[in-house]
Amino acid sequence: MTLLAPTASGFPVRMNNQGRETTDQAGQPSAAVDLYWIPLGVGQHVVRLTGKLFEGISARVRRRRPRDLYHSALVVVSPEGRFVIEQTPVSDAHGERRGAILEGPVGSRLAGRFRLFRYEVRRWRDGVIPDIAEAVSSPVRVTDDPFRASRILDLAPSVPTLVWGRDEGHTGDMWNCNSVISWLLASAGLDPGGIRPPSGGRAPGWRAGFEIAARDTARPTLVGADGDGRFSRSSIPGRGRGRGPGATECREHPDSREGAVRPAVMRAVR
Repeated sequence: MTLLAPTASGFPVRMNNQGRETTDQAGQPSAAVDLYWIPLGVGQHVVRLTGKLFEGISARVRRRRPRDLYHSALVVVSPEGRFVIEQTPVSDAHGERRGAILEGPVGSRLAGRFRLFRYEVRRWRDGVIPDIAEAVSSPVRVTDDPFRASRILDLAPSVPTLVWGRDEGHTGDMWNCNSVISWLLASAGLDPGGIRPPSGGRAPGWRAGFEIAARDTARPTLVGADGDGRFSRSSIPGRGRGRGPGATECREHPDSREGAVRPAVMRAVR
């Protein structure tokens, strides 16, 4: 059963409680962008405890009750195929096998020289979300517009590679996996500001993504052409493939469209 859920901004999203992809009358997948809310630390005791500690401290500082934490991921069905988009820790040097298109630092740019302190952004054709079976109030149908779906895939290599867990964008919110997803949705012309995590939950980093996207769209700065003739923009440190002051090295796998130990602190608010 598919439900239309109103949001605070009036932007409707669809909830498919059976978790099935949209198909056309011929049984072929049609365009769809589905958002999944994954509870923090599913199946990982240390991560869950770390997350509870983080949220407990945050709640105490802000004088509120602790909430459940969630991280987000997308499943995008478009004319180009079916893709999973997610930010995860870098587990090995073979990111192209899981659709990794970008890497960024965790904690600090200096620490990001080591694999243990780097994250990757995946655009994984026919990929999987490991904890998808544990998703709550998911999937949330964000759009079934083929243009928007394709636009999200096209924008993925341009996601800002800001330092995970830091507020380099000066939004009052950290940069993490939720920031990546909300940045993509906002940059594709959708409204992530009207999407909320499951009742009683919180998604750190969500606001940072769409606020940076709005700022970047309003004030683009062309800094030069890449070797293939495309321009990269750099209105904030670490934006896309820009190499301005403070930018981190971005690794883009050429075949990414086709498609270990994780830092506990990163998984805490992944």
